[in-house]
Amino acid sequence: MTDVNNIILNNTQVEQKIRRIAFQIYESNSNETEIIIAGIADNGYFLAEKISTVLSEVSPIKITLCKVSIDKRNPISPITTSINNKEYQNKALVLVDDVLNSGTTLIYGVKHFLEVPLKRFKTAVLVNRNHKKYPVKADFKGISLSTSIKEHVVVEFKTNETIAYLT
Repeated sequence: MTDVNNIILNNTQVEQKIRRIAFQIYESNSNETEIIIAGIADNGYFLAEKISTVLSEVSPIKITLCKVSIDKRNPISPITTSINNKEYQNKALVLVDDVLNSGTTLIYGVKHFLEVPLKRFKTAVLVNRNHKKYPVKADFKGISLSTSIKEHVVVEFKTNETIAYLT
């Protein structure tokens, strides 16, 4: 059971942040005909699905969803995507994860996509923490949060509710 005192974002706030991120993605890609929304499995992909849903409601741009599988314990191992790299070549791509903590997962995800020529490359996260080991930033973020290194941010995606909280 989640301690209500530790909730960072309740479901309504998460939905508002997702909507704002979707609008920001649309604004920065308004001249594109297609955007690839690549979500890092598992929570980053759930967030990418939600962003894609809002994007398709507010923009005429074709949205292609892509699941990115990274071994978070061994990020230098091969990364796989649910779509072929020819499908995102020379297109605008947004790499999505739920929490940007040390930047390890995001930087290896970025590295993977840099092996293919892209038209534009941005990153999006729901919660941006300030404990980065790598020079990676979130172009679109729901909330920036200063936490202690011992605190852990959890984003729970349930069927009818999404919340973010500290543990």
